[in-house]
Amino acid sequence: MILIYTHKLTPRLKYIFKTIFIDILKKEINFTNNTKEFENSNNAKINYSTSKLNSGIFFESSSLLFENGIKKQNISIFDYKNNPCFFSVSKESEFPFDPFAAIFYLVSRYEEYLPHKEDEHDRFLASESLAFQNSFLEIPLANIWINNLANKIESHFQNLKFEKKEFQFISTIDIDNAYAYKHKGFIRTVGILAKSLLKGTDFSKKIKVIFGNDNDPYNTFDYQFKIHKKYNTSPIYFFLLGDYAANDKNISAKNKTFQTLIKSISDNNRIGIHPSYASNSNIRKITKERNRLQTISQKKVRRSRQHYLKLNLPHTYRNLINNGITEDHTMGYAEQSGFRASICSPYYFYDLEKEEETTLLLFPFTTMEATFQYYLKSTPEEAIKHINKLMQKVKEVNGTFISVWHNESLSDEGIWKGWKIVYEKMLKESFNKN
Repeated sequence: MILIYTHKLTPRLKYIFKTIFIDILKKEINFTNNTKEFENSNNAKINYSTSKLNSGIFFESSSLLFENGIKKQNISIFDYKNNPCFFSVSKESEFPFDPFAAIFYLVSRYEEYLPHKEDEHDRFLASESLAFQNSFLEIPLANIWINNLANKIESHFQNLKFEKKEFQFISTIDIDNAYAYKHKGFIRTVGILAKSLLKGTDFSKKIKVIFGNDNDPYNTFDYQFKIHKKYNTSPIYFFLLGDYAANDKNISAKNKTFQTLIKSISDNNRIGIHPSYASNSNIRKITKERNRLQTISQKKVRRSRQHYLKLNLPHTYRNLINNGITEDHTMGYAEQSGFRASICSPYYFYDLEKEEETTLLLFPFTTMEATFQYYLKSTPEEAIKHINKLMQKVKEVNGTFISVWHNESLSDEGIWKGWKIVYEKMLKESFNKN
């Protein structure tokens, strides 16, 4: 157990110490504002305040964790041990910056509550982030600082040892569109064929698929089962079950073949709801879509990832919590790979407006194949190198690497020609724990 002295215990302070020590480093902590109790304790001790005491390891506090409300922070980036840091403090402190305030600023997504530019889907842009603007978006900076904290504390207190962490890999697959041509319904099928006929593209192939004489290119599920078994990977599947709309184009949740697919996948894998684009403006749609998945799978649905990664803080997460979701996988960017919250460990969402920790556990993802295809315009070879580089960063801090893939990108057809090998090489690299 570690005893923490602070001159004022706030919800922010309590949250970030719990996140670092209990949730990630797996070590119990206790707090006190009594200096005499702190001085007399035989436990490992951390003094997080504005002034040094006679005992304990001293981390000087900046003001962020003692503030109320949200305001623009005066952030100046400087280098410490070859990594960027901010919220500088005096030389008396063990580190020349306040790691607790800095980690809180990043994982709470404080900057996303401040005025910022958004893209055409009302999403916070990676280019607006402190991490992107200061070239640390592809570094799990919070994990580096947490490991540095652990090493520093262990060196001061010889009897204290933190639990050794291991690298983890989670493959997640979004099913936005289970089939390219089949099971679309009469009107959509006629539209697909008419458009193909007018453009003179793959008309005969589509006819064969629709009438069952050829495999639908998005039906990559047998392949997925085989490759996941080969690399001992247990993916999480997220199903889009929203009503048909401009940005929600999966087949009907009433379709029996689609229901059979969902049931088959859910029998052998973890699943979650993929709340529709339209659900962002109508919370009742989340309830409806989650209930659909629970009815089809006959399982309680607690996981989610927003379709189009639409995330507006804190409202999106509040809506999920109000719908019984306890685990979300949306934390990441569409247009850039890397670490949106500068962390590669699951952690609980802190609602800055309410100043309280929530029950929603966030699983930040590191990379998505659509980012390479649509935004970075990468070749498969370039994507492999990029993914390996990011995964190595996660391995170095013994974090959790989470990927986002889609069933259609494993078709090895059209724009996804050559991308199946990218997925396979990523799985192979994840299988190698070193």
